[in-house]
Amino acid sequence: MTDDRLRMTPGPTEVPAAVRERMSEPTPNPDVEPEFFAFYRDLLEKLEAIYGDDDIATLGGEGILGLEAAIASLVEPGDRVLCIANGLYGEGFADFVEMAGGEAVVCDAPWREPLDLEAVEDHLAADSFDIATMVHCETPTGVLNDIEPVLELLDDHDVISVVDAVSSLGGTPVPTDRIDVCLGASQKCFSAPPGLTVCSISDRAWDKIESFETPSLYTDLEPWRNAVDEEWFPYTHLVANLYGFDTAIDLLLEEGLEAVFERHETVAAHCRDRAADLGLSLYPDGAQPSPTVTALELPGRAEAIQSAMADDHDIVLATGLGDLADDVLRIGHMGHNARLDRVDRTMDALAAVLE
Repeated sequence: MTDDRLRMTPGPTEVPAAVRERMSEPTPNPDVEPEFFAFYRDLLEKLEAIYGDDDIATLGGEGILGLEAAIASLVEPGDRVLCIANGLYGEGFADFVEMAGGEAVVCDAPWREPLDLEAVEDHLAADSFDIATMVHCETPTGVLNDIEPVLELLDDHDVISVVDAVSSLGGTPVPTDRIDVCLGASQKCFSAPPGLTVCSISDRAWDKIESFETPSLYTDLEPWRNAVDEEWFPYTHLVANLYGFDTAIDLLLEEGLEAVFERHETVAAHCRDRAADLGLSLYPDGAQPSPTVTALELPGRAEAIQSAMADDHDIVLATGLGDLADDVLRIGHMGHNARLDRVDRTMDALAAVLE
């Protein structure tokens, strides 16, 4: 079956043919065949080029599983968690904290502006926190947060950091060496199908995770610490997804991380130049736009334009979320979609729709 539809959404992204083909290979039993553990061990070694030296685990579930699992595994009743936010997902961490019985303190900033570093400093000076959460790239608004200064503050106060890097990891540099739990997902910049959460976990985070019993199985990270050494998974793993993800990582590493980052920057700048030529404004105002997604401000028109792009031009875009559903149009140029020809086809169609 052929499909000429161009999906320029900020995840899931277009999946390369090599990834799809790899997923069609015969499926071993991952629980009993030693060869599969050798494959899995090799995959984790490849991921070290992206994540660094901390322990890495891949979980069978879409990226939100990682966010919930990080909080469920780190937060015990009574823990105080600083949720540093300037968007939907940053604020959403507070829900997971409350589900785990922790006390969430939200340090928020307007959605189109950067994280409020001064407010973070004030919170840390006035109160004691066990854990802090934040988002590197807020996909709904296209904002890329400068998280390194925040991570420095958290280190100064001995606070464990949890970072949602789902829509930035593999597309732009992420300071993984400064992060205790860094969360990624297969369907964003890696351009594999949805279904896998990937996370790195520091020794400091492991100490906290192992200090109490998580009242959950699927969202408990603790069993993953020794999964490879013991050749035992907490549940049957997603073989086809892991095979496809392995090929996606091969493609990324063959191109080279620096080349991949440069490609994303080039394509993002081109997309925004084309948008400016159409008289369109970015939603971020004073915040750094992400090289993986462009959010355009189209008050009251985003949903109609999205429909016209799909119906008339076979191009799928995303709108904003929540209150921004009809005010923001989002173009995903991440992973396999970070190509000039794909952006030009998208922007040519958008120009025609706006005429």
